[in-house]
Amino acid sequence: MAQRKAFRWHIAVFLAPAVLVYTAIMIVPLFGTLNLSLFNTGEEGRVFVGLRNFATLFGDPRWSASFWNALGNNAWFFLVHMLVQNPVGVALAALLSSPRLRGAALYRTAIFIPTILSFVIVGFVWKLILSPIWGIAPGMLDAVGLKSLFAPWLGREGTALTTLALISVWQFVGIPMMLIYAALLSIPDEVIEAAEIDGVTGWSQFWKIKLPLILPSIGIISILTFVGNFNAFDLIYVTQGALAGPNFSTDILGTFLYRTFFGFQLQIGDPHMGATIATAMFGIILLGVGFYLFAIQRRLRRYQF
Repeated sequence: MAQRKAFRWHIAVFLAPAVLVYTAIMIVPLFGTLNLSLFNTGEEGRVFVGLRNFATLFGDPRWSASFWNALGNNAWFFLVHMLVQNPVGVALAALLSSPRLRGAALYRTAIFIPTILSFVIVGFVWKLILSPIWGIAPGMLDAVGLKSLFAPWLGREGTALTTLALISVWQFVGIPMMLIYAALLSIPDEVIEAAEIDGVTGWSQFWKIKLPLILPSIGIISILTFVGNFNAFDLIYVTQGALAGPNFSTDILGTFLYRTFFGFQLQIGDPHMGATIATAMFGIILLGVGFYLFAIQRRLRRYQF
């Protein structure tokens, strides 16, 4: 009994610094934001309004149109990552984990390097590449006889958001690739050897044996993609500015929050409505994570080895 108490005491002492830092950086600001969303500034100063700010955000046409537009853009931004980034990451991991591939370490490094680059660098470089005036994209397409396909993708409402999503995919595809690569390497050799004895090799082995075993890792990557994309801000701001042009077609919850909280150009900042948007973002992410934990993760546990 005494040993258990001593063990628990050592664990508490070991975790205390991390818990204190996390509380100061994350928990306290979170509750401060939630508290700020319940107040507003009136003639008598700061006034408690309860959920009235949320009613304004969701129901007032002046706010709701921008909010639902940003939420829809965020959903599309996330969907592109789910349909392009994660499948490509799984495919790259499967290829690079092949023992027959030479130079796999070099390929892994080259694919992962963009993930450590600054958003400012990535956004600025891709704006230069895709520029119809001085960019190299028109010349590269012309070299292969496809110049007719070029268009100012970042300047059109219908293509700007998808283009930015694909740029983000290019930058971060290395993360799911490395996570899936690590999951593939963790599969016991006995399982692979048994599959080879049964004549299951190549891509058939990947689909029938390896893929079911890495489904928990794919689930983790999916929820990380969800959280990351609904917290996105940097790339949109760098390439399209706080107004997320053209005509707010690339506006997501992060840029909408920035303009509301801090103000922009002639728009005066409103910390209370900004906190309301931040709270709504927290609620959306919390619902998504909760759905994954209680509805999906339980089913994926059966595939763990």
